[in-house]
Amino acid sequence: MVDECYNKSMWSFTLVVLLLVSCTIGEDPYRFYTWNVTYGDIYPLGVKQQGILINGKFPGPQIESVTNDNLIISVFNSLDEPFLLSWNGVQQRRNSWQDGVYGTNCPIPPGKNFTYVLQVKDQIGSYFYFPSLGMHKAAGGFGGFKIASRSVIPVPFPPPAGDFTILAGDWFKKNHTDLKAILDGGSDLPFPDGLLINGRGSNGYTFTVDQGKTYRLRISNVGLTTSINFRIQGHKMLLVEVEGTHSLQNTYDSLDIHLGQSYSVLVTADQAAQDYFIVVSTRFTSQVLTTTSILHYSNSAGRVSDSPPSGPTIQLDWSVEQARSLRRNLTASGPRPNPQGSYHYGLINTTHTVRLQNSAPIINGKQRYAVNSVSFIPADTPLKLADHFNIPGVFSLGSISNNPTGGGAYRQTSVMAADFRGYAEIVFENPEDNVQSWHIDGHNFFVVGMDGGQWSPASRLTYNLRDTISRCTVQVYPESWTAVYMPLDNVGMWNVRSENWARQYLGQQFYLRVYSPANSWRDEYPIPTNALLCGRAAGRLTRPV
Repeated sequence: MVDECYNKSMWSFTLVVLLLVSCTIGEDPYRFYTWNVTYGDIYPLGVKQQGILINGKFPGPQIESVTNDNLIISVFNSLDEPFLLSWNGVQQRRNSWQDGVYGTNCPIPPGKNFTYVLQVKDQIGSYFYFPSLGMHKAAGGFGGFKIASRSVIPVPFPPPAGDFTILAGDWFKKNHTDLKAILDGGSDLPFPDGLLINGRGSNGYTFTVDQGKTYRLRISNVGLTTSINFRIQGHKMLLVEVEGTHSLQNTYDSLDIHLGQSYSVLVTADQAAQDYFIVVSTRFTSQVLTTTSILHYSNSAGRVSDSPPSGPTIQLDWSVEQARSLRRNLTASGPRPNPQGSYHYGLINTTHTVRLQNSAPIINGKQRYAVNSVSFIPADTPLKLADHFNIPGVFSLGSISNNPTGGGAYRQTSVMAADFRGYAEIVFENPEDNVQSWHIDGHNFFVVGMDGGQWSPASRLTYNLRDTISRCTVQVYPESWTAVYMPLDNVGMWNVRSENWARQYLGQQFYLRVYSPANSWRDEYPIPTNALLCGRAAGRLTRPV
């Protein structure tokens, strides 16, 4: 909760303020959060499980912020194992030190705390945070993350009467430790046991609205393995934002939301005064899972009637066409007052092309996942720390190819080199028969094209170079490709990963080192004075004596 602080942490307040002075620039507002991470019993599917709670909540508290706010988030780890939080879609401008994945941060030890000092610089939109180590995400620890526009920036729709965060996704009845053991044993995860909406099973959550008013719904797929479809009985949805980009305002009956993705829609309570089903169901699965919540009119004259509306199940072309319909609103302002269309991404020459192909190899008799034949393994030291302290033997640049190799898969701590201010064409190639979902930390990219079959240079003739959506997580359909243009405008060590958490855990990820030779705060903030040091970085100093 904002401004909440435990008595035992009051001594650190002065230190935090000093950190702010040393790590942030400007006079943008500060927001303070103090979180205690604990285990707790939860029953999301009617079975007792060990959940990960933040301040006793599952899901965790919502982060409310405004463009350019400085967020001071002190996290106390009361678990019996190391813990980290990451911020899906928050770009951490010049500051991968705060990204909260193992490639950049040492885990918070049990019984200790760490204070994240981050700024939501030049961003708006709907995101979420989550625990990034192991399979912690399967136990909770996630929550919504909202970045509102500054009051001086026009928003391309009237202020809604209310704003709801909806965190939906698949769920397993097994505890996260059991799921991790399955993966460590060389097997893939079983089929999920159900779906949750804001941590609850069917009809376990109610959203109350006033008839005739319009509401904003911020919907994220926080699941582990499955794409979902979202719909509301008897109501249309007007899409207004996709991961920080104001979209062309198309109307949809339902939306496909792939792993790690976030959307904002406007819904008007323009139907008869009663209750209606909010429905989430799985996509592209042989068995279709469905869960519901309730949209409750405050003057409701009756309970929900009929059965929940059905949605698409395995229809691939339907989903592809919907994905292609996503467009930027060229005249709307983003986080700054200039129109989104003033950035002509399609007129910029790319500096290089990277082709990334996923695969599902068996290595040493165990199921693994790989990118360009490399199945990632974590190093004994966070890569960002090894890079900063020039520690040899932790990783090698170029340890993953820029193109599919066609060779046998192997395990490696894979890091790809990139130059600051480059402009990359990245092609995600999926030869498998399931949907992939890819996320890149620290950046947004323009989804210029997607199609079935094999990508080739001739595929560029089909690219949308005028008004495609910009986002940070994108799907790749079975036996298909998706191409993006990405400005390499954020120095740091950035995780490129599958949002299917089993695939990520078993190697479908790598790190992108965006490098600037200038040792300047203009390009990258220095290592925080409170940075945790572990592995081969233990005992070193974050500042000269």
